[in-house]
Amino acid sequence: MLVVFIPERQYLMRNEVFIAQRLYYAKTDKDKQVSLPAIRVALTAIIVGMVVMIITVFVVVGFKQEIQRKVAGFGSDIQIVNFDNNNTYEMQPICVGDSLFQEIGMLDGVEYAQRFATKPGMLKTDSSFQGIIFKGMPLPNESTTKKKNGWTFFEEYLAAGHLPQQKNEVIISTTMSRLLDLGVGDSFYAYFIEEQIRARKLLVAGLYNTQFSDYDKSFVLGDIQQVQTLNNWRADQVSGIDIQTDDFSQLGKISDEVWFRTANKADEDGNFLYTQNIIDMNPNIFSWLELLNVNVVVIIILMLCVAGFNIISGLLILILDAVQLIGILKALGADNGYLRRIFLYRAGFLILNGMLWGNIAGLLLCAVQYFFHVIPLDPTAYYVSYVPIAFHWGWWTALNIGTFAVSMLILLAPSAIITRISPAKVMHFE
Repeated sequence: MLVVFIPERQYLMRNEVFIAQRLYYAKTDKDKQVSLPAIRVALTAIIVGMVVMIITVFVVVGFKQEIQRKVAGFGSDIQIVNFDNNNTYEMQPICVGDSLFQEIGMLDGVEYAQRFATKPGMLKTDSSFQGIIFKGMPLPNESTTKKKNGWTFFEEYLAAGHLPQQKNEVIISTTMSRLLDLGVGDSFYAYFIEEQIRARKLLVAGLYNTQFSDYDKSFVLGDIQQVQTLNNWRADQVSGIDIQTDDFSQLGKISDEVWFRTANKADEDGNFLYTQNIIDMNPNIFSWLELLNVNVVVIIILMLCVAGFNIISGLLILILDAVQLIGILKALGADNGYLRRIFLYRAGFLILNGMLWGNIAGLLLCAVQYFFHVIPLDPTAYYVSYVPIAFHWGWWTALNIGTFAVSMLILLAPSAIITRISPAKVMHFE
């Protein structure tokens, strides 16, 4: 039987936490056989809810980051292009001098800046043909002096061979390799239309596989000089500048800074410059990614509702199970607010205990998936071959604080049942 020492009235208001702890950590005896199952059910609901919410948040954040990274890999976070472009890969050139290029590359938050040029064409072999987008960048050994550049992304996803090292070398995707029956070391002809059809014999230096099928089946990567030659451009004429940020959350700020430095400015040929970011260039993809946030909110609300229902049920049973104690405390002068705080603190200990074990289980499961990729996905449908995980500690902290706050708030109303308990009616029961 639980024995609680009740001090004089002036000390009552300082003992809510002490009494709540004694009630929560008391040994199980015959007086607690009713409340114990309720505690276990509520505790299980909290643990399961926390596990589901943590996994949901980390998976959605990881999936969004992976898709954003792949889309940016084929383009960039920010691009400076000709104002007169018509949203196709057949771009009007801009003249990029060293002064503008260096100014952009030195901006805070810019990981690297790199010139690029694109041109649509057709790739043909003896057995088949395929429409392509040829994207030219400075070859890896001629690229920017910074550690990362536009080839870094494709080097990570290189499935065979090596990055282009000569002007006639390119890399194609494994998807295109299967469609056209091409392998590393094979040569093929690519055809481009510029007043007349121009053919270029290219050599497959490597194969990449990003599992982003919409891009993999179209992009061929090679030397920027190929596009400049095809378009009869000078060495300082390019389709634009790729700008990669070192923190995607600062995309808007960095994009605005680039825009302010290029707005209403013309290059040496009189072409006005235009700044666009990855969200502007791919509105459909990022609208789809934003919809995932709705799924997260729905799952969190459902988990809070389920856990909240069980916590409320558990609290009511705990109160009814301790009705004699409530009567004794009221007889000794404890008011309703004091008693409500005792049981709210007791419920708080239960919630924190469930959150602790839920966090341990949720983080452990996420870590297993992060390191071992035990749950696969169909890359043709999801653009990734396994469930991605991103440990976003800001969201994790907000989730824990929010869960505890909401759980305590929803207990305020049911705890009011204490005010209806009369000491005279309950104290004579054994």
